[in-house]
Amino acid sequence: MVTLRQLRYLDALARHRHFGRAAEDCAVTQPALSMQIQELEAALGLPLVERRRGGVKLTSEGREIVRRGSRVLCEMRDMVDFAHHHGKGLEGSVRIGVIPSIAPYLLPTILPSLDDQRPRIELHLRETQTDTLVEELVQGLLDVILLALPVEHRGIETLPLFEDRFLLAVPKSLGLASSKRASAEMVVAQELLLLEEGHCLRDQALEFCKLVRPDLLHSFGATSLTTLLQLVANGHGVTLLPEMCLTSEISDPRVTLLRFEEPEPSRMVGLAWRDSSPRADAFRILGQLIVEARELAALPKK
Repeated sequence: MVTLRQLRYLDALARHRHFGRAAEDCAVTQPALSMQIQELEAALGLPLVERRRGGVKLTSEGREIVRRGSRVLCEMRDMVDFAHHHGKGLEGSVRIGVIPSIAPYLLPTILPSLDDQRPRIELHLRETQTDTLVEELVQGLLDVILLALPVEHRGIETLPLFEDRFLLAVPKSLGLASSKRASAEMVVAQELLLLEEGHCLRDQALEFCKLVRPDLLHSFGATSLTTLLQLVANGHGVTLLPEMCLTSEISDPRVTLLRFEEPEPSRMVGLAWRDSSPRADAFRILGQLIVEARELAALPKK
């Protein structure tokens, strides 16, 4: 008989590719986890893993069982969520993922508001790139994610929250007035600095700047907007910045910010969750609280 415990252990093994780390993740001993995997293989009559020195590799059958088992585990999590949170609104434990180009700029605004208005909510935050967040959401490892829309994945419901416009950051040495409007042609004429591959902000910048020659694109392995701004400040090129980062990132007198000509490029920030989640209403409340907290923070201080 196949058990949920065996599926959880196999899922952990598939993620960690190592018996020791999978056992630690599941809070069991390595022999206990290994025995459950062997029993699962015996129950299914299939080899699921290839045991190698220093790690493991899933067989093709193992990958298929993991794929099917993840759906079972996800349904089980949703069932437990329904039982624990039915009729309670936005409270209890919420595992939320946030992309790096949003987390450091929006979380300081919304977290204090959530603490004040929803003291019974317990947030568990995860910051990483979009593809990883979406995969973990689908697998049931996260409840909801905050990212740039759209999300191209079946089984996910999304809620647009607000538009975040882009600005062009240029070196002050170019002698451009901040009142000047930027254009795509202006970007084409400069070296465009980008985050490393995997960041959705990189893809959004490239979508706007389709005319930029490949030899004028530079990633530098940068993983943060702070690093890109330092490169701009030192005259290495220009970059696109989301408007939400301006209050915390822009303090360098060597950088000039330019708004773009109409229509201004932008990204849509929103929430996403599994369409099977029983907590959809709670996530919509969360979305409204995020919008309200952001709007309140934008009001002039008296």
